[in-house]
Amino acid sequence: MNTLSEAWEQQAARWIKWAREPGHDSYWQFHRDQFFELLPQPGNLTVDIGCGEGRLPRDLKKLGHKVIGCDASKTLIEAAAEADPSGEYHLANAAKLPLPDACGDLVTAFMSLQDVDDLDSSTREIHRILIDGGHACIAIVHPINSSGEFTDESFDSPFVIKGSYFAEHNYSDTFERGGLEMTFHSKHRCLDTFSRSFEQADLLIEAIREHPVPDHVVAAGGRMKRWQRLPLFMHFRLLKIKR
Repeated sequence: MNTLSEAWEQQAARWIKWAREPGHDSYWQFHRDQFFELLPQPGNLTVDIGCGEGRLPRDLKKLGHKVIGCDASKTLIEAAAEADPSGEYHLANAAKLPLPDACGDLVTAFMSLQDVDDLDSSTREIHRILIDGGHACIAIVHPINSSGEFTDESFDSPFVIKGSYFAEHNYSDTFERGGLEMTFHSKHRCLDTFSRSFEQADLLIEAIREHPVPDHVVAAGGRMKRWQRLPLFMHFRLLKIKR
């Protein structure tokens, strides 16, 4: 079986088209602006883990952040650097970043920690590269979302978890919209797993946000209304505790 990193490299060309189609992805439609509300003010350095083709670093730079982007996909890092020639991007696994200790005051990981092969090593790396008192802001697929599915698209459709919510498992979701197709490869981890990983890495949870589909998306088309009953995404703001 391919690693998640290898699976994303295989999807990289499709992801670039998907991510750069204006208003196409959930980033634009559902929770980018809510994520920005959790961010502290720009400091000396922000490190974006799992930066993909670079859309978040580009947006963070507009907000005044100095950003370094890291991703395990060679194709995506090349695309990020091409779109932002003045930026700094590194081909790197989240579990082993080519950055010095205590180099950043903010780490962002927007929809990437559910895609890493080694969560615990990745959270330890977040701790390592943060200054004492630094923050990490994380967005993930909500664990309830990845644990089951609605049986149909109606508002009152039952949501069914066929297996165990607590059991880790790799999964893939394929979507086709607007002439584009994308397969997302991820690992389901329950909230307890994420919480314990943060705890073991001495990253204190300061804030948790659960995000259903916003009203404006439902108003544009009712097929997503069932996702106002359950959250699609979860955001965290973490504080580095000095060991």
